[in-house]
Amino acid sequence: MKTYNAPVDVENKWVVIDATDVVVGRLASYVAKRLRGKHRPDFTPHIDTGDHVVVINAEKAKFTGNKLTDKVYYRHTGYPGGIKSTTAGKILSGRFPERAIELAVKRMLPKESPLARKQFSKLRVYAGAEHPHTAQSPETVDFASMNRKNVKTA
Repeated sequence: MKTYNAPVDVENKWVVIDATDVVVGRLASYVAKRLRGKHRPDFTPHIDTGDHVVVINAEKAKFTGNKLTDKVYYRHTGYPGGIKSTTAGKILSGRFPERAIELAVKRMLPKESPLARKQFSKLRVYAGAEHPHTAQSPETVDFASMNRKNVKTA
């Protein structure tokens, strides 16, 4: 059996996804799959075959259950005893609500490697509905209508 290797000069598409009332975890899973290129028939793990993904309306994304208050994000300052924590609700209602989606997607990609950094750099998340990537003529993906569980109701 021969191993298939995708060509190095892969054409990458541009995709726009609206995150209004969409569940963050499901959206992050879909975006990570598109960034890696696993949706393509010529997927190769060591070659970047993924698409450029633009997520708009990140401030309107939703968490299910009690995750707004119970989900805790940790970071460390580098000093002894310098662990800091914040909740998902504070991130979504704060100054940079797009970080909740960025963190979810980053943690679904392969761990620290040059390929993972290159794939993650193809993600652009915007809190509002405007984005500066109309020149790339991105196609719109209606993620909310793919599955009834993708949208949080009530």
